[in-house]
Amino acid sequence: MMKTVTLDVRSPEQAAQDFVNAWKSGKAQKSARISFATPELLWKVLTAKRWEILKAMCGAGPVTVREVARRVGRDVKSVHSDLTALQRAGVLDKTEAGQVVFPYESVKVEFLLQAA
Repeated sequence: MMKTVTLDVRSPEQAAQDFVNAWKSGKAQKSARISFATPELLWKVLTAKRWEILKAMCGAGPVTVREVARRVGRDVKSVHSDLTALQRAGVLDKTEAGQVVFPYESVKVEFLLQAA
Protein backbone atom coordinates (compact mmCIF):
# COMPACT_ATOMS: atom_id res chain seq x y z
CA MET A 1 0.00 0.00 0.00
CA MET A 2 1.31 3.43 -0.93
CA LYS A 3 2.05 5.67 2.03
CA THR A 4 0.40 9.05 1.40
CA VAL A 5 0.45 12.23 3.46
CA THR A 6 -2.29 14.83 3.22
CA LEU A 7 -1.28 18.46 3.60
CA ASP A 8 -4.35 20.38 4.62
CA VAL A 9 -5.63 23.66 5.99
CA ARG A 10 -7.36 23.33 9.35
CA SER A 11 -7.45 25.39 12.49
CA PRO A 12 -5.25 24.15 15.33
CA GLU A 13 -8.49 23.43 17.21
CA GLN A 14 -9.76 21.14 14.42
CA ALA A 15 -6.43 19.31 14.23
CA ALA A 16 -6.37 18.89 18.03
CA GLN A 17 -9.96 17.61 18.05
CA ASP A 18 -9.11 14.96 15.42
CA PHE A 19 -6.20 13.85 17.61
CA VAL A 20 -8.45 13.63 20.68
CA ASN A 21 -11.10 11.68 18.74
CA ALA A 22 -8.48 9.21 17.48
CA TRP A 23 -7.05 8.87 21.00
CA LYS A 24 -10.46 8.22 22.58
CA SER A 25 -11.58 5.76 19.91
CA GLY A 26 -8.24 3.93 19.94
CA LYS A 27 -8.31 3.97 16.14
CA ALA A 28 -5.45 5.40 14.14
CA GLN A 29 -6.27 8.07 11.61
CA LYS A 30 -6.72 6.71 8.09
CA SER A 31 -3.74 8.57 6.70
CA ALA A 32 -0.95 10.84 7.83
CA ARG A 33 -1.83 14.54 7.95
CA ILE A 34 0.20 17.69 8.23
CA SER A 35 -2.04 20.67 8.89
CA PHE A 36 -1.52 24.37 8.35
CA ALA A 37 -3.68 27.04 10.03
CA THR A 38 -4.26 29.05 6.82
CA PRO A 39 -3.81 28.59 3.05
CA GLU A 40 -1.29 31.47 3.18
CA LEU A 41 0.83 29.60 5.70
CA LEU A 42 0.71 26.42 3.61
CA TRP A 43 1.94 28.30 0.52
CA LYS A 44 4.55 30.21 2.54
CA VAL A 45 6.04 26.89 3.69
CA LEU A 46 5.53 25.03 0.39
CA THR A 47 7.22 27.35 -2.07
CA ALA A 48 7.79 26.10 -5.62
CA LYS A 49 11.41 25.18 -4.83
CA ARG A 50 10.40 23.30 -1.66
CA TRP A 51 7.70 21.46 -3.60
CA GLU A 52 10.43 20.32 -6.03
CA ILE A 53 12.41 19.04 -3.03
CA LEU A 54 9.41 17.03 -1.79
CA LYS A 55 8.88 15.56 -5.27
CA ALA A 56 12.54 14.53 -5.38
CA MET A 57 12.30 12.96 -1.91
CA CYS A 58 9.02 11.04 -2.29
CA GLY A 59 9.75 7.37 -1.66
CA ALA A 60 13.52 7.97 -1.58
CA GLY A 61 14.12 7.09 2.08
CA PRO A 62 16.82 8.91 4.09
CA VAL A 63 19.14 11.02 1.92
CA THR A 64 21.89 13.55 2.53
CA VAL A 65 21.41 17.27 1.96
CA ARG A 66 24.01 17.03 -0.82
CA GLU A 67 22.00 14.26 -2.53
CA VAL A 68 18.80 16.32 -2.37
CA ALA A 69 20.66 19.29 -3.88
CA ARG A 70 21.96 17.04 -6.68
CA ARG A 71 18.47 15.71 -7.41
CA VAL A 72 16.94 19.18 -7.72
CA GLY A 73 19.95 20.78 -9.44
CA ARG A 74 20.50 23.48 -6.82
CA ASP A 75 23.34 24.54 -4.53
CA VAL A 76 23.67 22.80 -1.16
CA LYS A 77 23.38 25.97 0.94
CA SER A 78 19.98 27.06 -0.45
CA VAL A 79 18.65 23.49 -0.36
CA HIS A 80 19.79 23.19 3.25
CA SER A 81 17.80 26.31 4.23
CA ASP A 82 14.70 24.97 2.44
CA LEU A 83 15.10 21.58 4.15
CA THR A 84 15.39 23.34 7.52
CA ALA A 85 12.15 25.26 6.86
CA LEU A 86 10.35 22.05 5.85
CA GLN A 87 11.68 20.29 8.94
CA ARG A 88 10.54 23.13 11.24
CA ALA A 89 7.06 22.93 9.69
CA GLY A 90 6.94 19.21 10.49
CA VAL A 91 7.00 18.11 6.85
CA LEU A 92 10.42 16.38 6.93
CA ASP A 93 12.25 14.35 9.56
CA LYS A 94 15.96 14.10 10.28
CA THR A 95 17.66 10.80 11.05
CA GLU A 96 20.21 10.31 13.84
CA ALA A 97 22.84 10.10 11.11
CA GLY A 98 21.93 13.62 9.97
CA GLN A 99 20.13 12.62 6.79
CA VAL A 100 16.72 14.02 5.88
CA VAL A 101 13.72 11.84 5.19
CA PHE A 102 10.28 12.42 3.73
CA PRO A 103 8.66 9.13 4.76
CA TYR A 104 5.89 9.18 2.13
CA GLU A 105 5.51 8.00 -1.44
CA SER A 106 2.83 10.49 -2.41
CA VAL A 107 1.43 13.85 -1.29
CA LYS A 108 -2.13 15.10 -1.42
CA VAL A 109 -2.89 18.79 -0.82
CA GLU A 110 -6.38 19.55 0.42
CA PHE A 111 -8.07 22.86 1.19
CA LEU A 112 -11.30 24.61 0.43
CA LEU A 113 -11.56 28.17 -0.88
CA GLN A 114 -14.84 29.75 0.17
CA ALA A 115 -16.52 33.09 -0.40
CA ALA A 116 -15.81 35.51 2.43
